[in-house]
Parts: sequence; structure tokens; C-alpha cells
Amino acid sequence: MRSAALERDWTKGSVLRNLLALSWPVIVGQSLNMLGPTVDMIWVGKLGAAAVAGVGIAGMAVMVLNSLLMGLFTGVRAMVARFFGAGDSGGANHIAQQGFVIGIVFSIFMAFVGIFFAEPILSVFGVEPDVVAEGAAYMRIQLTGIVTMSLVMMAQTVMQASGDTVTPMKIAVFFRIIHVILCPFLIFGWWLFPQLGVSGAALTNVVSQGLGGALALWFLFTGRTRMQLTLKNFSLDGSIIWRLVKIGFPASISGMHRMFTHLVLVWFMAPFGTIALAAHTLVQRVDTFVQTPCAGFGQSAGVLAGQNLGAGQPDRAEKSGWLAVVLFTGIMAVASVAIWFWAEKIVHIFSTEPELVRMTAAFIRIQIAGYMMFGVAIILSLCVEGVGDTLFTMGVTLVSMWLIQVPLAYFLPQVIEPGYYGVRWAMVIALVIRAIIYGAYFKVGWWKRRKV
Repeated sequence: MRSAALERDWTKGSVLRNLLALSWPVIVGQSLNMLGPTVDMIWVGKLGAAAVAGVGIAGMAVMVLNSLLMGLFTGVRAMVARFFGAGDSGGANHIAQQGFVIGIVFSIFMAFVGIFFAEPILSVFGVEPDVVAEGAAYMRIQLTGIVTMSLVMMAQTVMQASGDTVTPMKIAVFFRIIHVILCPFLIFGWWLFPQLGVSGAALTNVVSQGLGGALALWFLFTGRTRMQLTLKNFSLDGSIIWRLVKIGFPASISGMHRMFTHLVLVWFMAPFGTIALAAHTLVQRVDTFVQTPCAGFGQSAGVLAGQNLGAGQPDRAEKSGWLAVVLFTGIMAVASVAIWFWAEKIVHIFSTEPELVRMTAAFIRIQIAGYMMFGVAIILSLCVEGVGDTLFTMGVTLVSMWLIQVPLAYFLPQVIEPGYYGVRWAMVIALVIRAIIYGAYFKVGWWKRRKV
């Protein structure tokens, strides 16, 4: 018997309670997903510098390619939410079927890239041959087995879009526990397992996500989630696939460019020395922890907005976005006070080197201005993407990053002393401008008329 939560109509009742009920499992699930690369790096760190560098660079390359996959699934999220909001579960099932086709085709393409182009991709970074060898071993297995990630991501996307965020969280708990336990056994050859080194770390991801994907499909096909997936009357639908790609492709481009600009900013920061580059990297890690709950609120607000638009309730859709912004900004207002006074203690979690602590703490205090804008910039962008308006978000991403952030990161270090502060302020200014644009666009409401 299905629980009352799975039968809940998210287009009715308190918008605030609906938002909170959807958001917390997403935040927990995304926090667990952050554990994957961290666990890999903890154990790989014991294999030497070449292994660490290889897995680090290969991991960035895989993340860029994964952003393509996540972007494509944005279309599935938007359309499933609309159909569910309109009460058309059959239409939602048809969308999910075509989404799985996209995921499988993309996985085959990524496997081809991994098998034949792992070394050439890593060689572009100009690293030593031993780093390329270690990174290629990791990257090849990750991309060859990306079908497992595709299945678990697709299944979780469908569940969340239908209004079930608890089941995807349970699946994330399941496969991350397996990942944490299995990783050292495959890397170091403990017990009955072979010693595979960095390949073991990659294989752990494939195996754990494969088990997670199998569990997710079992939930979907047996109706133990809000939506029961079936293959009844399955047929390829070129028009739906095109609509999904048309919505998802701009989101993919946005995700890739965010990753590329991170690499460009590293290039700007590098001339200021190792300490400045290390401080910049540490702040990026702190930012990730702040962005996780923000993204959870944003994705949940996007699901509510999509379902309410499908139900013909645009005012509730807009209210979902603004409520998420107010909640997260309130949380960050309190957290920012703590960050201001205890920045050095936060940095001590990662390093105790005095100069690094001093510089990182200064960077974090600069970033507080950005943290106060995260809610408007990130939540509203995810909300707009959640209803299928991805072309606008792609445009804002490209303009703010390449016409504002990158030029400022070049010019501000020439007028601000010390120059490395200029790079950090460039990031904050670009974020504030994105927040202003998204706030105005969301208020105008053109996104409400977006057809998917």
C-alpha cells in the first residue's frame, strides 16, 4: 500500500509546507553525492602524487561531460512535472521512456569517448606522462560505465519531478554506503579483492551506481514511488525526444561553461602564487557546501513551479520560487555572521598553514556578499529551468561569465591591491549581476508562459 506522502497533491495546500517537504530530501541526497569524489580522493591520496593529480584532472573532465548529461535531464524534469501537475500520468510515463532512450544513447557515446580519447583529453592539460596514465585509467572506466550513472540520475530525476524526493534520497544513501565501504577494498586489494589502484576507485563508482540504478528502476517499475514506469506501448517518439533535447541542451551548455570558467579563473589566480591558488581552491570547496542546500531549494521550487503551471496555477508557481529565495537568504544571513567572525576556524578544517589560513579567510569574507545573492541567482535560475525555460538561463550564464566575470577577473587585479582580491571580487560582482537579472525576469513572469 502506497504511503499518503506518495499520494500528496503538490499543487494544493500550503506552498511553504510543500516546499520544505520536497527540499530536505533533495538537500540530503545532494550532500551524499558530494561524498563520491571526496571518498575517492581520500584513498587515492595514499597512492602518491601522480595518482592524486591524475584522478583530480580526470575528475574535472568527467564532471564537464556529466554536466551535459545533467543538462539533458533538465528537459525530462520540466516535462514530467508539467504532465503530473496536469494529472496526466500516462503522458509523464511516455516522457520518462524517451528520457531513458536519451540517457542510454548518450552513455554509448561517452563510452566511445572514454575508450578512445581518455589519453588525448588529459594530455591537453600538459601534465606529466605518469599523471596522464593514472588519470586515463580512472577516466576510461568512469566513462565506459557511465550508463550506471545515467540510469540512477534519470530514475531520480523522474521521481523528483513527480513529487517524490524521499525515495531518491534513500537510493543515494544506499549506493553511497556501498561506495564508502567498497572503495578501499578495490584500490588496495583488501581481503578477496584485486588491487586495482585508481582503477579501483573508478570501478567502485560504476558498481555502486549500478546497484543504485537497479534499485531505482525496481522502485519505478513496481510502483513503489509516486510514478509507476511501464514499457507498455513503448515506441520511439522523435518529436518528444527533440523537445527534451531542445529544453535540455541549453542547460547542458550552461553547466559546461560554468566548469570552463572555473578553469579560466584558476588560470588568472595562478600568477599570484601557490598560496593564492590554494586559498582560491579552498573557498571553492566552501562554496560547494553552501550551494548544496541552495540547489536543493532551487530544484524543489522548480518541481513545484512546473507542477503548478501544469495545473494552471501560475501564481502558486511564482510563490514557490520567492519563498525558496526568502528561506535560503534568511539562513545565509545568519550563517554569514558566523562566517565573518569565524572564517579562520572554518579554514582550519582544511589547513593550519598561517599564510594560507589568512588569505583564505579574507577570500571567504569577500564571498559573503556573494552568499547573500546565492538565493536569488541560483534558486531562481533553477526554478526557471525547472519549468523548461533553459534558453534564457543559458544566455544569462554566457553573458555574465564571459562578458562580465572573465573580463573583470583580468582588469580588477590591475587596479586592486593585492591583485588576487580582484579575481575574487570579479566573481562576486558577476554573481550580483546575475541575481539582479534573474530577479527581474522572474518578477516579469515571461517564464510562466513557456510551453514545453
